[in-house]
Amino acid sequence: MIKRRSNNEHMLYRLPPIWTIQSITLVSIVALLFSCQRPSETHTDAWDSTTFYFDWNALASQLVQRMRLEPGEKVLLVARPGKFDPLIPLLKDWIEEANGEFLGTISVDSTNSPEAWKTPFTSIAEGSSFDALVERFKAVDIAIMLPGTSVTDRPYAAMQDVLRGGHGRTIHFHWAGAYALSGSLLEVTTTVDSIYQNAIFATDYRRLAELQNYFEEFSRRHGIRVTTPQGTDITFALKDRPVTKQNGDASRDRTRYARNLIDREIEIPAGAIRVAPIEETVEGKIAFPKTEWSGETVTGLVLTFKAGKIIGMKAETGLQAVQAELKAAGPAGYAFREFALGFNPLLAIPTDSPKWIPYYGYGAGVVRLSLGDNTELGGKVGGGYVRWNFFTDATVKLGNTVIVEDGKMLQ
Repeated sequence: MIKRRSNNEHMLYRLPPIWTIQSITLVSIVALLFSCQRPSETHTDAWDSTTFYFDWNALASQLVQRMRLEPGEKVLLVARPGKFDPLIPLLKDWIEEANGEFLGTISVDSTNSPEAWKTPFTSIAEGSSFDALVERFKAVDIAIMLPGTSVTDRPYAAMQDVLRGGHGRTIHFHWAGAYALSGSLLEVTTTVDSIYQNAIFATDYRRLAELQNYFEEFSRRHGIRVTTPQGTDITFALKDRPVTKQNGDASRDRTRYARNLIDREIEIPAGAIRVAPIEETVEGKIAFPKTEWSGETVTGLVLTFKAGKIIGMKAETGLQAVQAELKAAGPAGYAFREFALGFNPLLAIPTDSPKWIPYYGYGAGVVRLSLGDNTELGGKVGGGYVRWNFFTDATVKLGNTVIVEDGKMLQ
């Protein structure tokens, strides 16, 4: 991920043949929005894969492009001092060039708040109580959550409260979420850096939006079935549940249609759709590859669901570890949380070894069948517990139409 390639060479999908007049109109609107770029907004330098380096200026430019700032919009950065520090002054410059108002950068590390980051806005915020911080952040139109920040950090949590109240939006620029196929979190290496940066520069955002719009429309009408070679066979319906489309659009216009917290949290890199199905429609079983539960390796695990709840479980080894984790989680541990599907070919599982899952499974064909609290998605399951389960060889059907087969998006 260094300098940007031509957009069109990376999106290899063709749209499925079933399109309604409504969906064609929707895609036309999306295409029009994405075609209205100023010439200066495009980063088209040739990509050099021989040596990785962070192209800080291009990253800053791309993040501000994704915001599509309206004149006078107020922008806050939330950061942890570290390797992404060079991005901050460049973001300030691009925000101001786009006629936005830069509010400053607030550090999530109370022991390390660089003087160069401080502004009157952030200086007052750093000394505020949590409730006062939430009130102050209501003036923020968009915040960028830079790498190293998390929901456990006070400014981050305060901004989430603002979003839950129906105000503002954020860009999640986390630069994390690399997973082993077993589901364990991996360290971010230069290889990860390279893939993530290239995905930001080279994704065809218009095409990504078109594909995700198609998925939403067709899945609402026909429901979803997920199967795997290990024995997963589970179905569910979306009906009127919100479908969050991580298509890279961080504009204010997007928030006019926001129905839940994550509709206001825009992931960069982009790629996945996320939805909490109607809980009572979730039926079937999930058969897991070798995974870790309560710190132990578990093999041959099968969970059986009825009306969105686990009603049975078995495993070849490690069943007690599964039972211990779910018991500690409480009722949320026994509930189906979320279906997520990645659409971005630039975040797909690498074909060379060792194989790993980029950016939280946002790559093309990667499926997440998660357990736990789904309130941020607009679901009814609370409790706080969340467990993501990745499936890299799933087949996904919308009615009788196969869109993913054995982990590969059909072309």
